[in-house]
Amino acid sequence: MSKPLRDIAFSMLDLVPVREGRSVADALAVSLQTAQHAERLGFTRYWLAEHHNMASIASSATAVLIGHVAGGTQRIRVGSGGVMLPNHPPLVVAEAFGTLAELYPGRIDLGLGRAPGTDPMTMRALRRDRVETVDDFPREVSELQHLLGDVQPGQKLIANPGAGTHVPIWLLGSSLFSAQLAAERGLPYAFASHFAPAMLLQAIDMYRRHFKPSPTLAKPYVMIGVPLIAAPTDDEAQYLASSIFQRVLGILRGTRGVLMPPQPDFLQQLNAQEKAAIADFLACAVIGSPATVRRGLQALAHQTGCDEMMFTCDVYDPALRLRSLDIAAQVRQDSAAAGAG
Repeated sequence: MSKPLRDIAFSMLDLVPVREGRSVADALAVSLQTAQHAERLGFTRYWLAEHHNMASIASSATAVLIGHVAGGTQRIRVGSGGVMLPNHPPLVVAEAFGTLAELYPGRIDLGLGRAPGTDPMTMRALRRDRVETVDDFPREVSELQHLLGDVQPGQKLIANPGAGTHVPIWLLGSSLFSAQLAAERGLPYAFASHFAPAMLLQAIDMYRRHFKPSPTLAKPYVMIGVPLIAAPTDDEAQYLASSIFQRVLGILRGTRGVLMPPQPDFLQQLNAQEKAAIADFLACAVIGSPATVRRGLQALAHQTGCDEMMFTCDVYDPALRLRSLDIAAQVRQDSAAAGAG
């Protein structure tokens, strides 16, 4: 059963996009400013995504950036959306996030993905000579749970910091694999519908049907990724969204670049196949005026029954990015007021 918007947690996923004509330092500053704004709006968490060897994204040193954002905020949870586990030994991840948990108690999340988040050459550079198998991810998740849990009698390998911090682990995915594993382990599950929405409903259904309660979680908890561009009018939102359309088209063509300024009538310049590919990529996107945003978010809530929505919001102008979050927060506030009435 779906929840009303007022009962759905709102959060933010930041890829820390580098904008055309601006520096990496600027992208990092915008990220912190956005996190501070999301905190003022009452968002639940602010996650950073790990990517490598991409000139367009400045979040490669994810744990470092999490510390920076957590240090510049006071209450909002900060975490990874996610750490790509094939790239890192579990002990290193446990020590990094254990350190963060000691610095910012009760505010750190560890979202885990099983894709490398980069190209094969860079993956080899991250973990040289490693050959990944289908069994590695479940085993390494177990190892992380062990390292972040209480020290057991006779335990010889101890993450310090890390042991006893119980940093919450989330499983992230865009297919059925992580949904099934999250269900088996009784962990919260986040579906990457912000870029790969095709299996969203199937994965959520599998997760809920097979969920086994655990000491971590008594019942299923589902987060969905939602690309969001909000503006006073539908026309302006579509114009601002052309920055995302350009980025997606670059991904589809294998020519990733920095986040570009919006272009008028960008979609009209593309052929039918390109338009369809962008529409598939952004099938869960909510783009429009406050009324359109309300309808879009309500539709997603009804379709998925999600507990939390995590927005990606790649607007070129940082101030207009914050305005998008303002509009989403106002939509939820209006939903709460209507419910109270």
